Amino acid sequence: MNVAVVGATGAVGREMIRDLEESKIQDLNVRLFASPRSKGAKVSFRGRTLEVEAYKTEDLQGIPYVLMSAGGSFSKEHSKALVAQGSIVIDNSSAWRMDPGSALVVPEVNGHLLKRDAKPQIIANPNCSTIQMVVALKPLADLFGLDLVQVATYQSVSGTGQKGIAELAAQLEAKMKFQEVEPKAYAQPIAFNLLPGIDVYDSAGHCYEEVKMVQETRKIMDLPNLDVFASTVRVPTFHCHGEMVTVKLKKSITREEALAAFRRAQGVVLNEVDDHAAQPTPRKVTGDGRVFVSRVRLQHGHSSSPWLQFWNVADNLKKGAATNAVQILGTLVGAPA
Repeated sequence: MNVAVVGATGAVGREMIRDLEESKIQDLNVRLFASPRSKGAKVSFRGRTLEVEAYKTEDLQGIPYVLMSAGGSFSKEHSKALVAQGSIVIDNSSAWRMDPGSALVVPEVNGHLLKRDAKPQIIANPNCSTIQMVVALKPLADLFGLDLVQVATYQSVSGTGQKGIAELAAQLEAKMKFQEVEPKAYAQPIAFNLLPGIDVYDSAGHCYEEVKMVQETRKIMDLPNLDVFASTVRVPTFHCHGEMVTVKLKKSITREEALAAFRRAQGVVLNEVDDHAAQPTPRKVTGDGRVFVSRVRLQHGHSSSPWLQFWNVADNLKKGAATNAVQILGTLVGAPA
């Protein structure tokens, strides 16, 4: 089966290649594309050496599946042309997520939208922080209903791509030498700091990352009137996003009922041990393609309540991007990754 990865040398593109290599999709013929400056780079894949090609739309003619991770403006410019050539484009940018004609998919949540006989189209990969949250929200919505979702995120610098990773590394090294490095990727230094907003602000004080979480959660879960209140924070970790999620359910439940729902949830790893050493953290789950849930609890002093809170952590380059895209591909071809 022919598959192209566009943006193959970026942080997410590299993870897509790894996930394709480890997937259950057989007989893969993968071609890698990036900007001209990356032309000729070598990548190992299932015992073969692949060479990165400079992207030209016409060179992807006849490739039925394209994994796109080259940024929103690039996707806006080229994705429709790829569809016109006969490709299904699975796009990791924000370009098509809220487009009425494009499905926004997390396979564990709304995988029913994916059909093996799908025609050429653009399928949008949601925002990283949204993906891990809706995987955890799905069992709660199905069993108990959702009235309100509040979330505070703690997002790593890899969410900004290679430039975010490089900036944190440079600032950490400089700090150890009692030096300062002028910030470029962020408005303020990120090393030993917290930045209480991600992306541009709107006139009401919400930043774009928060708006994306609101809009995308409603679309993915098919709950257009769901109240979602998000606060997004950039933190000085290299990989994985953490989220503290608070939900108001449509009925009161016990803690055991909540734990039982998470135990059965697809794509969720539940930690029930209330011990500091046992908690899933960014360092523990880096490189894993699943969503980790712990610290599940009701309001203090309540044995039954509609209010529930939990900690949610996942690798934003894996489940938050590359893994979800490869899972979409696997579902389309009948071989879940």
